[in-house]
Amino acid sequence: MAWPWLSCLLLPALVMSVAANVAPTFLSNMTLVTLPEDLPVGAEAFWLAAKDLDQDPLTYGISGSYAYFFSVTANTGEVKLASSLDYETLYWFAVNISVNDGHNNPVQKEFQVIVEDRNDNAPVFQNTDFSTNISETLPVGSLVFSVLATDKDTGSAGVVKYYIEEVIPSTDDSKYLFSILPNGSIILNGSLSYNNKSAFYQLKLKACDSGGMYNNSFITRCSLPVFLSFSVIDQPDLDPEFVRELYSASVAEDAPQGTSVLKVEAVDRDKGINDLMIYTISNSTRPGWFDIGEDGVIRVSGSLDREQLLEEESEEVHVQVTATEMNLNIYGQKAKVSIWVTLRVTDVNDHKPEFFNCSLPNCTFTPQEAQVNFTGSVDEHSSTRIPIDDLTMVVYDPDKGLNGTFLLSLRGPDAAAFSVSPEKAAGSADVQVLVKDPRLVDYEKQTVMLVQVVATDFVSKNFSVALVTIQLRDINDHRPEFPESLYNLSVLEHSAVGSVVTNSIHASDPDTGEGGHITYSLLPGNGEDIFKVDPESGTVTVRNSTLLDREKQAVYYLTLQATDGGNLSSSTMLEIHVLDINDNKPVVSGSYNIFVQEEEGNVSITIQAHDDDQPGTNNSRLYFSLLPSPYSHNFSVDPDTGLLRNLGPLDREAIDPALEGRIVLTVRVSDCGVPVLSTEVNVTITVEDINDNVPIFNQSNYIFLVKERDPGVLVGVVKASDADQTEANNRISFSLSGSGANNFMIRGSLLGSGWAEGSLWLPSDVSLDYETQASFNLTVSAENPGPQGAEATAGIFVRVQDVNDEPPTLSPASLQGIRVAENGSQHGLVAQVVALDVDTDAQLEVQLVNVICTKAGADVGSLCHGWFSVVANGSVFISQSQAIDYETCDLVTLVVRAYDLTTDPRFQAYSDNGSLPITIEDINDNAPYFLPEDKTFVIIPELVLPNQQVASVRARDNDSGSNGAIVFSLLQVDFIAKDGVVTPYPGFFQASTSSEADVFIGHIELVTSLDSTLQGTYQVTVQAKDSPSVGPAQEAIMTLNLFTVDQSYCLRLQFSRVKEAVGASVTEIKKALAQATRTTVYIVNIKDIESNARARGRSYLDAYFVFPNGSALTHDQLNVLIHDDEDSMTQLLQLGLVVVGAQESPESDLPKLLSAVIIGLGVALLLVIVIMTTTLLCVRKSYQRKLRAIKAAKEARKTAAGVMPSTSAIPGTNMYTTERANPMLNLPTKDLGFESQSSTSDLDNLSLNSLDDNSVDVDKNTQETKETLHSLMEPDTEPLSTVLSGRQAGIGGRQQELAFTNAGLDTTDL
Repeated sequence: MAWPWLSCLLLPALVMSVAANVAPTFLSNMTLVTLPEDLPVGAEAFWLAAKDLDQDPLTYGISGSYAYFFSVTANTGEVKLASSLDYETLYWFAVNISVNDGHNNPVQKEFQVIVEDRNDNAPVFQNTDFSTNISETLPVGSLVFSVLATDKDTGSAGVVKYYIEEVIPSTDDSKYLFSILPNGSIILNGSLSYNNKSAFYQLKLKACDSGGMYNNSFITRCSLPVFLSFSVIDQPDLDPEFVRELYSASVAEDAPQGTSVLKVEAVDRDKGINDLMIYTISNSTRPGWFDIGEDGVIRVSGSLDREQLLEEESEEVHVQVTATEMNLNIYGQKAKVSIWVTLRVTDVNDHKPEFFNCSLPNCTFTPQEAQVNFTGSVDEHSSTRIPIDDLTMVVYDPDKGLNGTFLLSLRGPDAAAFSVSPEKAAGSADVQVLVKDPRLVDYEKQTVMLVQVVATDFVSKNFSVALVTIQLRDINDHRPEFPESLYNLSVLEHSAVGSVVTNSIHASDPDTGEGGHITYSLLPGNGEDIFKVDPESGTVTVRNSTLLDREKQAVYYLTLQATDGGNLSSSTMLEIHVLDINDNKPVVSGSYNIFVQEEEGNVSITIQAHDDDQPGTNNSRLYFSLLPSPYSHNFSVDPDTGLLRNLGPLDREAIDPALEGRIVLTVRVSDCGVPVLSTEVNVTITVEDINDNVPIFNQSNYIFLVKERDPGVLVGVVKASDADQTEANNRISFSLSGSGANNFMIRGSLLGSGWAEGSLWLPSDVSLDYETQASFNLTVSAENPGPQGAEATAGIFVRVQDVNDEPPTLSPASLQGIRVAENGSQHGLVAQVVALDVDTDAQLEVQLVNVICTKAGADVGSLCHGWFSVVANGSVFISQSQAIDYETCDLVTLVVRAYDLTTDPRFQAYSDNGSLPITIEDINDNAPYFLPEDKTFVIIPELVLPNQQVASVRARDNDSGSNGAIVFSLLQVDFIAKDGVVTPYPGFFQASTSSEADVFIGHIELVTSLDSTLQGTYQVTVQAKDSPSVGPAQEAIMTLNLFTVDQSYCLRLQFSRVKEAVGASVTEIKKALAQATRTTVYIVNIKDIESNARARGRSYLDAYFVFPNGSALTHDQLNVLIHDDEDSMTQLLQLGLVVVGAQESPESDLPKLLSAVIIGLGVALLLVIVIMTTTLLCVRKSYQRKLRAIKAAKEARKTAAGVMPSTSAIPGTNMYTTERANPMLNLPTKDLGFESQSSTSDLDNLSLNSLDDNSVDVDKNTQETKETLHSLMEPDTEPLSTVLSGRQAGIGGRQQELAFTNAGLDTTDL
């Protein structure tokens, strides 16, 4: 029974619990979103927005099969793109969005995402293997090929356009040979030719879309180029052609039939077809003489005769050969070509010379025209070499060359009186018979003479004979005669051409025939150009009517000459008088220009004239009259004297102003002859003006308007006129008067004759102020200058107009600086610029003039342009919040100004520029980054002490302040041995931080001593971390390799100087060693060698020689490098270097010495026995060596200096020659090096090699005497050296300097 009651109690509580918290719900617009496919990964895609009535914190999420496209900030609902979108792959999908308040079950909803296409795909050709064949006869405009390219994009970005980028071969003809249509069809634009243009074309094609948006920019994408190849197919559309432009050959005229003369050849111009040819003779100047075979060979087919060709221009036969292709061309016709072939027929001697009655070159030389009889004539007693007249004789031999050469000669009864020319000729020649003896040619003795002309062939001696009959002519020996020697004649002046002056004068000549025929002529002289004579009748007539003028010449004297046919002549004199006619007009002398004042002046002038006709006749009598004109009624002229007068007073104003007071009268002067002739003359009378009129204004009052604050402007214009006609009397000047007249000026200008205007101006330095004086009352006066001038006045009212003339200003309070955080931290309105203007009708707007971008005070150009915008009301908005970047620009200065839209254009409409500084606040958006270092870090354990720096790194952070402050730390330290074993070494190194400018330096320091025996690399992981005041820190990590050099690479160098001297020169020593080895030299210590130690030096220097990669030099490598660098080696020797070796034990040799002494005492007895025996042997060997040295000295005295001994010598060794003599004399050594120190105790066989014991010698030019360590005393004079030093070097007597002195060869004990 308790359970029902319990249920009743719990049910209200449960209901209250459920109603206490309500699940959140998404906003109504959370149904779909449209995203561009080019949205970058990581960019904001959209926001999830839900509301919760309980105000619980909400958690957002996205799920579903496509949720991988997005990442959600759970607490804010911001959704960013996590994976790239692709419209072409997935243009729509749905995800499940959820929201949870932590109290109720998550609320889920399907959310649709629509992907918006962007131009992210270029067109792609569907087939890139393009090639085809086209016929060369394809018509222009034909479709050649079609291509297709597709673009996956939509809209204009998917609309493909095609382009031909290049045509190969690239010529002017092929450039536009093809075109491509929008559908990809390629059209032929011009004609093709396999032979004349190209047999192959290649088109470079490109397909581009029509453009679309991508990354907020409109771009056009194009495909990769493809190539389309066209092979042109040749067609039989061309005629064949002969391989040569000219064919010619020669053949003898007696050649038999079938003789081959010439071969012609033709080819098909369609090179891709090359059809066979058929040859025919289609025309010939000598048909039947030649034919042609299938092989193109022309042969003789008939009898030839060269002489038949002489009728033509050349002795040649022209044959037209036609070559025809075997197959039809594209037009269904046989293509063919023709050419004329020239065949020259050569001559044989088969003709004799013959005579023809013709003249070259008009001879035809036909056999029917050959003649043997000729006639001619000649004057009696003609001179020698005069040819016979009317003799047309030509000798012709049709043969050629010598065959056509012939000789000419005369014979017959009269041959002695004549000669023939030419005497020798070839082919053809005009023949002349010449007078040889004039005495024999006598008309009185005989009237006819006969000669024979003989033509003989030069080769065959065949000849022909022609008879010439010569008629003799009589000669002229009488002159013509006139009856009188003088004839008096007369003629009217200007008689018509051809008028007869006389026809009764004749001469007579008794000669007959041509000798008695008389012709008449006028000899050159006065009147020859006016008169002429008929040559047959002797009638004298007028030649030129115009020149026959009595006023110019009244009498002419002519000489009339009569000449017979033999050119004999005589003459008589003609005296011709010219009679007068009325042919001259009266002539007026001078010009007439008269000046007279109006009203008072009078005109009185006589017209001067004369007539050139005969004086005292009506032809020269004069009559004067005045012709009608507008003003002629005011004047009169006397008809006999020509006196001109005015009939009354003259008024200038009554004359048309355009005439400027000038009256032009025309006076006619006539003669009394028949016909009447007259002349007209103009008389110009200028009526001078006087000042007899007053100026007049065109208005009595004027009203003008002018704006205030407008200096130098035109206020208004007044006009006045004066009726006087001259400028001196109608010139008008203006003046001003009245209150305020000094604020104005008036400028007069001439409008025209008698009219002037006065322009009322404000001076350039005067402007009116409406508030000071709103109007002016002025009086303007117009007057004539001069003593007689009168004036007129008019009133002027000037009203001043108010204008908007004050510039706007910017409120300084609105230009206080603001601060804006970078990287999208702020949005919307950030400032308000306020503009002010005292003008009541001002309309103001704020304009952005410039944007100045600076970083740390330096101008960074236009990087910040577009971050902010200023609208006309002065509001400043953030335009590109995400683009604001402190690292790029930390201060944006907006330069603004105010503009008054209604300001009068004459005044400043803009305020002064104001600057609104916007400080960009930094946020920690940049991680530190390490700067590249070209360094290798090497650790020499025995040289590195704790707290000493062994490496360094450098890093930067582009943030500022604490956001850009970097702290270095070590994350891990490992030691990698040479065998690859990795061992952690924590706590051995530490990092400290310092900074220089904006670069932070991390110092890697040693914490504790390192083991010098380890061989390998320390790998140190360094972290650079910034220190932001707000938000998480950012970091960067870098790994350093610290190479170690173990103690085995420590090398020891011995010096001949004490440690203090070596320490003083340590810088020079390190420099020389570094130059020789190209390594970094690390010096460990410098110490003196203990006195009881057996060594060549007095001090030693321990050092490491390390390469940048961490490797070090060994003893042998150091020896080689120093030996190879002679300059460094020389410098080291000068600094005291004597031995290079490995490091010896630093322990003292004293214990060893004591042990040796104890052992020596134990075997003392044995040593005494050995010493006695050795002494005897050494004395013997020393004696033998001394004898050999003496012998060598003798040989040395005999040997000239510089002469090498014939026996072999081995320089640089302790070997002897075959005679056991010293081989080192006169031999300089060049061999320098280092070897290990010798330890033998045999002093007699001690090596003399300069390389032993690592001792060093130098060249003789730089050699310094080396200080020995085993003896500090000066040696005695060495006998052998003394002997050699006194030796003369050859005949010249010059002593040769020895290369060096070897102490091992000392002969002092001799």
